[in-house]
Amino acid sequence: MDEPDWRRFIAAYHQAHPGITEQLFSLAGTSPYAWLAEPLGGTRGTVLDLACGSAPTHDELPDADWVGIDLSAAELAEAARRGRGPLVRAGADALPAASASVGAVCAAMCLPVVTPLPQVLGEIRRVLRPGGVLAALVPSQSGLSPSGMLTWVRVMAALRAVRQPWPNPQARDGLAALLRTAGFRVRSDERHVFTLTIDSADAAALLADALYLPGLTPRRAEAGKRSLARWAAPGRHLELPLRRVVADLPTEQPSQEPI
Repeated sequence: MDEPDWRRFIAAYHQAHPGITEQLFSLAGTSPYAWLAEPLGGTRGTVLDLACGSAPTHDELPDADWVGIDLSAAELAEAARRGRGPLVRAGADALPAASASVGAVCAAMCLPVVTPLPQVLGEIRRVLRPGGVLAALVPSQSGLSPSGMLTWVRVMAALRAVRQPWPNPQARDGLAALLRTAGFRVRSDERHVFTLTIDSADAAALLADALYLPGLTPRRAEAGKRSLARWAAPGRHLELPLRRVVADLPTEQPSQEPI
């Protein structure tokens, strides 16, 4: 899938499923958003939530000067419905912020899917002040137990999918190296395996909807949901490895201007 097709898919997906990732993460025993927000507590200056979606990190940073940015009107409407703001409609590749004006950037589950990634990282560098922090949460492809791996094979087989064809797979387990190449200083790179409870047909359907599978036809999706509904049961769990990378902008390197 080329970039224009991917952008059309993402726009239509979020129009149809606003708040989908927050809903999925609500099935976890502990909040991935709370884990992501930990390094940003006490940030001086604005915390810019990149591709904020329904803005769940807003509630995890109650004392921050938080601003959410997303290109999806439906996601921003969902965030506003939940009383979260201020909110700005803009793309991650053209941030409406002055150079060196932001204390921190929060990026929850967006770096593997935003395009073009080099321009997005350049924009993050531009708006961060020297010493400013980037905290990013991304899916990890490592950390599954053998039983957890088999469970994911079961899920993907039900949807007749081999993989999630995201445009920036290097921004998953390779995110730390990617950020170093882009001029950031990596402070930490940690992985945590969360556990989703898939104990009902509704939870199974939510999982199917949340996986960003552009080749999934409505017919295949419904068949997959029926299969997963039969599999879902009390006590059924799904491992979800996530990676949190925290980096900053070295004070000796000025922020870049937009390309």
